[in-house]
Amino acid sequence: MVEIDRSRLDPQLPIGLMDSGVGGLTVVKQALRQLPNETIRFIGDQARLPYGPRPASQVRAFTWQMVHFLEAQPIKLLVIACNTATAAALPDLQAALTIPVIGVIKPGAKAAIQATKTGHIGVIATEGTVRADSYAKTIHAQNKHLKVTSLACPKFVPLVESNEYQAPIAKKIVAETLQPLLNQRIDTLVLGCTHYPLLAPFIQNVMGDQVTLINSGAETINGVAQLLDVYQMAAPQKVGEDRYFTTGSPVMFKTIAQSWLELAGMDVSKVVID
Repeated sequence: MVEIDRSRLDPQLPIGLMDSGVGGLTVVKQALRQLPNETIRFIGDQARLPYGPRPASQVRAFTWQMVHFLEAQPIKLLVIACNTATAAALPDLQAALTIPVIGVIKPGAKAAIQATKTGHIGVIATEGTVRADSYAKTIHAQNKHLKVTSLACPKFVPLVESNEYQAPIAKKIVAETLQPLLNQRIDTLVLGCTHYPLLAPFIQNVMGDQVTLINSGAETINGVAQLLDVYQMAAPQKVGEDRYFTTGSPVMFKTIAQSWLELAGMDVSKVVID
């Protein structure tokens, strides 16, 4: 693993976040709430989503392209705000980059372990994350006695990216998709894709109030705050404006982002990465 280059950890530099689309904004929302002094640089690869069905090698390649884009900003810390990209590329990124890198899987798994009472944890995620068995492996590395049941939900990301996550069709699809998890006595459910918190009201309604939902993005920002303390690079005050980039439609991105983040004005730009 490459040693962290402390000369690059200027507290005034932005934090970089990346996702396959707008889902990573659920992580940004937590960052804006918990780390108001930090400046944000976010890129969503909407032109090539969804990442879930893609081979891990392709996801790694796309992730590295977004990393290079964010490094050119430059940034002091990188958040892989995408579960599929975390599963496919996090070890490679942590081994090669000279800035701290954090993904969303380990924080979400840790929170689920702390929350479960029955010892049966559910995970809903993209096909890629479920195929990699990332949450189960991470959870079992800490407690091999816990039971983990994972379910791929490939229809959820398109609902969010098409801005239909509050529509009646979303309620119907969520109810149908989650049927295999009902009557399993799961007491904790990890939202293992950063798009899924936008569907949380429907998910909670289907699973019932007795099931605790784990927002891996929110837990990740807790980890970011810890890293900022460890490396003494927390920004004393906000410098400059947050900037958002998409490889897809800036209009669609801004429509969802302004609604979800409750921000009146946002700097959103379309970019091409390769």
